[in-house]
Amino acid sequence: MALKHAVVTGGSSGIGLAIATQLGQRGMTVSLIARDAERLSAAADCLRAKEIKVHTASVDVSDQDAVTKALASLTEAAGPCDILVTAAGQARPGQFQELDDEVFRRMVEVDYFGTLYAVRAVVPSMAERGTGSIVAICSATGILGIYGYTAYAPAKYAVRGLMECLRDELRPRGVHVACVYPPDVDTPQLAEENLYKPKETAAISGTVKAMTAEAVASAVIRAIDRKRFTVFPDRSIGLLAAFGPLIAPILRRMIDRKVRQAQRVTSA
Repeated sequence: MALKHAVVTGGSSGIGLAIATQLGQRGMTVSLIARDAERLSAAADCLRAKEIKVHTASVDVSDQDAVTKALASLTEAAGPCDILVTAAGQARPGQFQELDDEVFRRMVEVDYFGTLYAVRAVVPSMAERGTGSIVAICSATGILGIYGYTAYAPAKYAVRGLMECLRDELRPRGVHVACVYPPDVDTPQLAEENLYKPKETAAISGTVKAMTAEAVASAVIRAIDRKRFTVFPDRSIGLLAAFGPLIAPILRRMIDRKVRQAQRVTSA
């Protein structure tokens, strides 16, 4: 069955827009969901300039009713959702004791529930038709919790748990599920995130070069084509996932060293 309609949350920029572009260049109609109406309109214009058919919905993904209604409207306009990519997310690093409670709530609302609500909206149709792909953009922090991400990492661990369970439930129904674990990616989101990173977090994340959104998008497309569940766009994250328990003591010592070095530089 030919794939015709892809829905991408967080599709107005970064990884989401890169994935929407590559799917659209394959001839699919793409529907973008994002909160910022102005940025969403600009993204749609960019896709249309590439002769990609696109629909949009300006929605906060943490609002279940709004997400459900938006997906109903988009599928009415463009047909059933064949591919759902949940790329909407928000990262707000900071020292645990300095972060407001609202930051912890917002990370769960956007990163976890923002994924869950979109998935809940498309699964019934996919399961009934016995086809479709659901791809969640998780994070390397869903593999290993890192200094400064006490609000963000737990939400991404929740996404990981959801997708692992969902994979087992939906595979017998003919629905493909994938979970993607990118490292830092060179996007507007990362630029904003960097404004809030504690010096220790910046020292740790600086050990891995940021990927391009296009490279992550290519990895996602390959995973859809090959029906892969676990997707590691960066090889080092894949190795971390495979050997994490074995190398954890070494890795934690390395992180401790980076933290001490960053703190010494500041106090000097």
